Amino acid sequence: MTSQTAPAGNTPSRDQILRAPKVLLHDHLDGGLRPGTVVELARDCGYSGLPDTEPDKLGLWFREAADSGSLERYLETFSHTVAVMQTREALVRVARECAEDLAADGVVYAEVRYAPEQHLEGGLSLEEVVEAVNEGFREGERAALADGRRIRIGALLTAMRHAARSLEIAELADRHRDSGVVGFDIAGAEAGYPPTRHLDAFEFLKRANNHFTIHAGEAFGLPSIWQALQWCGADRLGHGVRIIDDITVGEDGTVELGRLASYVRDKRIPLELCPSSNLQTGAAASYAEHPIGLLRRLHFRATVNTDNRLMSHTSMSQEFEHLVEAFGYTLDDLQWFTVNGMKSAFIPFDERLAMINDVIKPGYAALKSEWLFRQTAPTSGSSPFGG
Repeated sequence: MTSQTAPAGNTPSRDQILRAPKVLLHDHLDGGLRPGTVVELARDCGYSGLPDTEPDKLGLWFREAADSGSLERYLETFSHTVAVMQTREALVRVARECAEDLAADGVVYAEVRYAPEQHLEGGLSLEEVVEAVNEGFREGERAALADGRRIRIGALLTAMRHAARSLEIAELADRHRDSGVVGFDIAGAEAGYPPTRHLDAFEFLKRANNHFTIHAGEAFGLPSIWQALQWCGADRLGHGVRIIDDITVGEDGTVELGRLASYVRDKRIPLELCPSSNLQTGAAASYAEHPIGLLRRLHFRATVNTDNRLMSHTSMSQEFEHLVEAFGYTLDDLQWFTVNGMKSAFIPFDERLAMINDVIKPGYAALKSEWLFRQTAPTSGSSPFGG
């Protein structure tokens, strides 16, 4: 009997989702702080701009501020988290807690991104920022292991698309590629700041045989995706949800892909989809209407991600829960998304394959077999097999 027909195997429970191994490719370090940590770091550094100093109320404020439906308003919330991440000690702590929180949520591999240029106001150099964050990730990995959980975290260095330091940050990422930095990214408001402004950074990374992803197709449409791929040569699309604009679904259910959508699917270009975040920024109206359902059905290289756990009050487990509820996904579907994520990671092929074969598939196999052991114990003298 397969998991698809198993009596208790169709819909994963909340506990099973939590225990399922997960892969996360799109998560912002400055978007995932614990509210209590924000309050404590603000006190330590003398930052007085927080809208509230009670952790629960502050967490609620972040979520409500990010719920505006505007990407620009969503990005404003980061002024508070970035303000308290200007010292080495703060960066180490935030990175350590990030690793611990992800591991507690069942994430076994994550690529967490941040913009070093935004953490220089306290006098740190770009190199010192990277070293502090890497130190924090390693501390968090060790702490998780001591607690019985395993996680591996790679850093993505982000350049801000409205600034002019992308080549400098790309070179920084390349210098640290053997010490925990696995790639490069550009982020920030898409409108008015096309990725082609940063061609020198992307050309440098391609010549260095390095990896990069580009925020594209979130608040802006197909031209942003096309430029990221055909002009810049992105390995992955950060969000990429607007590829749905190049897909036509007829009244009879037939689906027609435009040339760009066909290219993205046929080339297996990973989409770093972030459902909860997309709802907040207006890229989708509801989980049930999120393009991930169609993209999964059409076998795009879709992955599930958190984007900003603080602002969206989310986790990988919660993202999976929403998708299970909206689309009736099974553990097989969650495994499909997870394997997609691992296939698309910026670490060597043999390490990705080992993670899939030795961690992810065995983890899901164990979960999918649990229904076998949930039968009611037979009464004395009776056989569980009848007859």
